Amino acid sequence: MLLYLRLLKESFAFAMNALRNNKLRTMLSLLGVTIGIFSIIAVMAAVDSLDRKIKADLSTLDKNTIYLTSQSFGPTDVPRWKREQFPNVKFEEYQYLKSTLSNIENTCFQYFTGSQSIKFESKTVSNVNMVGVTSEFVDIQRMEFQEGRFFNELESNSGRQVVVLGHDIAEQLFEGADPIGKTVRMYGQRFTVIGVTKKKGSGMDIGGGDDTSAFFPSSFLRSLYGDNNQNVLPVVVIKPEKGTDMAALKGEISQKLRSFRGVKQGEIDNFFINVLSGFTDMIDGVISNLKFGGAIISLFSLLVGGFGIANIMFVSVKERTNLIGIQKSLGAKNKFILFQFLFEAIILCIIGGAIGLLLVWLTALILTKVFDFEFVLGFGNIMLGTGIAAVIGLFSGILPAYSASKLDPVEAIRSGM
Repeated sequence: MLLYLRLLKESFAFAMNALRNNKLRTMLSLLGVTIGIFSIIAVMAAVDSLDRKIKADLSTLDKNTIYLTSQSFGPTDVPRWKREQFPNVKFEEYQYLKSTLSNIENTCFQYFTGSQSIKFESKTVSNVNMVGVTSEFVDIQRMEFQEGRFFNELESNSGRQVVVLGHDIAEQLFEGADPIGKTVRMYGQRFTVIGVTKKKGSGMDIGGGDDTSAFFPSSFLRSLYGDNNQNVLPVVVIKPEKGTDMAALKGEISQKLRSFRGVKQGEIDNFFINVLSGFTDMIDGVISNLKFGGAIISLFSLLVGGFGIANIMFVSVKERTNLIGIQKSLGAKNKFILFQFLFEAIILCIIGGAIGLLLVWLTALILTKVFDFEFVLGFGNIMLGTGIAAVIGLFSGILPAYSASKLDPVEAIRSGM
């Protein structure tokens, strides 16, 4: 064991000596490994950071929540021309399902629609996420309030022009002043502010729920746009009770809505029952594909880096032929010579990998400060980068090390003279 530790120490000394004596040649050879490790770990770190953020954003949502609409949230076998003929879900269908479905904790009606501007006196906030919903939305999303309240069932059904502002919107419009009871303008109409949500931080709630949203009765949008308008996508949000058999519930929803719409037997459903868990599974699939694609592309850089290390090791063997002959004449075994050069190749690759990891870390710090997104270089990716570098060193150094171990000591000493 002590022999191998000494061998590792000497190999490290030889590697550092190569760096000192042939700086340009060695750095050019290490460049391929550095770029390769930087590419593959940067891709992995970016995808892992994205995956971590999406899962954190969706962690507060019930994955069994159902979104009933005319559009699919994921891949589907229904052709596009067929999907375009599907009718939008209607408010009456929401009311029917709410009153007839079993094992339901809550149901609400919601419109997915484009962003708008909100004005208060001389101040304007643009690109506000507009969330037109019924009063049950507050319980489905488990919303919390800094001030005020959510609108009630009476206000929701009558389409009263009241609005609940997200924390950031209220801050920009009122700058710390009390917003409750104030009047803002949106959709060219006056709305009374009745509530402000608690600061939640950047998130990804489907259809709203973050700090840059405005929540108001969906009945207002119904009266403004009607039931069939391309500016809005109506959705029935269904939250099942805990422990509900999801397959049975989906079957019940399908049967009741088909009956309500008069869909004939043998015809396909003209609506989609989107379960949030299926959406998260789709995201996991996309993340896996991104990782795989990034890894394949980055491996080409590592392949180039491996050839560079192999080249420098062959040169190193050539330069130290005389020394190898002396070592073997003094009793050094073949495996000693083999491990000496093999360790040197691995150490050189790990140095190149370390530089690549350092560049990834610095890039992550810069991007985190520039963008409102946290890029994280996790311990797992650090170990992965180090492991890949070591494997590249192993495969790149095996041939030069083997050729060095097989040198004849007499010929090696003679050729070096």
